[in-house]
Amino acid sequence: MQRSRFELKPEQPYSLVRTAARLVRFSQRVDRLDDAGTYSRCVVLDGRPVLIEVRQTAPPSRARLEVRLAGEGVRRSAVQQAAARFVERSLGTACGLRAFYGAFARDPFLADAIAQHRGLALCGGASLFEAMVTSILAQQVNLQFAYSIYDALVDRYGERLDVEGVTRLAFPTPQRLSRVRETTLRGFKLSGAKAGAIRRIARAFAMGELDEGELEGLDDEAVIERLVAYKGIGRWTAETSLIRGLGRLDVFPAGDLGVVKRIAIDMLGRDGVAKEGEMRDFAERWRPHRSLALIYAYASLYGADRKKQAER
Repeated sequence: MQRSRFELKPEQPYSLVRTAARLVRFSQRVDRLDDAGTYSRCVVLDGRPVLIEVRQTAPPSRARLEVRLAGEGVRRSAVQQAAARFVERSLGTACGLRAFYGAFARDPFLADAIAQHRGLALCGGASLFEAMVTSILAQQVNLQFAYSIYDALVDRYGERLDVEGVTRLAFPTPQRLSRVRETTLRGFKLSGAKAGAIRRIARAFAMGELDEGELEGLDDEAVIERLVAYKGIGRWTAETSLIRGLGRLDVFPAGDLGVVKRIAIDMLGRDGVAKEGEMRDFAERWRPHRSLALIYAYASLYGADRKKQAER
């Protein structure tokens, strides 16, 4: 097994621990964050599983990242470039927090969250395909249940890599899931609609109908239009996939239950659940950083939840 390493300088300020903590909230089957603050994940790069380990070596204001790779072919420049791209996209190292802070550090709804979670960047899956499957799994169910299915799919169909006696798993490739029958997918506690949507999306990526490189060059609405053309993919699924899979900074999934309920009630003081249109109009004040505004709002709510649990 080969090993290699390189360093990256993320846009500052940046906190790996705060960012990666969002990836391991519900599962550590693929994404892991150890007690020393090292994030690791197995990713398929150039057709082979590679273990990526990322460690921050300087504080948020002067952030530097050390990236270590393990696997076959990891000394090749193409694999290292793909790994750097993964770190940038999945761990949000280029999402421009400085501009966001400059615009909203005094925002009445975000100021406290910005002060408390400095360096928290936009993060997501290893690919748009993974982000779409995860969003499909999360449709109309709680996230704990959705990620239990995510883990089961990884266990059955994910690529494996043994590193120093430890087996790490990557999220299944589109090619692998495209060969799984809908009836088999339903055995993972999936509805017929979700099983069908996952298989259709897997086939679309595997056959090149959907190409992440091509979609990257389109604006948000154009990507959403392409994605919702597939049965089982609504606007909420497309919008959350843009955030988690393409790292888009100005997307606001106003139909999300957490938006219309938690943010409306706990942050905005509404008496009950808001309408999607109301929340979409409200979020206009956060352009062109609506995705970041959303994750900081959620970070504030999660922090409040943890505080309440600790006080019980």
